[in-house]
Amino acid sequence: QVQLVESGGGLVQPGGSLTLSCVASGSIFSIYTMNWYRQAPGKQRELVATSGRSTNYADSVKGRFTISRDNAKNTVYLRMNSLKPEDAGVYYCNARVDITSVGPSHDYWGQGTQVTVSS
Repeated sequence: QVQLVESGGGLVQPGGSLTLSCVASGSIFSIYTMNWYRQAPGKQRELVATSGRSTNYADSVKGRFTISRDNAKNTVYLRMNSLKPEDAGVYYCNARVDITSVGPSHDYWGQGTQVTVSS
């Protein structure tokens, strides 16, 4: 079983910063990509940042958010600076994982962590 666990969410004032963490554990052969998504109330879940063969960001967070990996720990981080109220929502960790050397890869999701940006 592969599990992803996010942490680091909370309440922050506009202009503040938070760092989210996501740790993957279980039977893992390799992790191809690790991603952060977010979903605000009444809105569709959106891809925020991707760390794989390349690093990519949603236009709305470029220059403010940074995704990074610690492969030895199967961990991905999302550093969020200059937070805006529109950044609020539930942030989800996602990973594309191989559990064997020959099988197909599968996507796994964390439970989400709440980020609130408010004064």
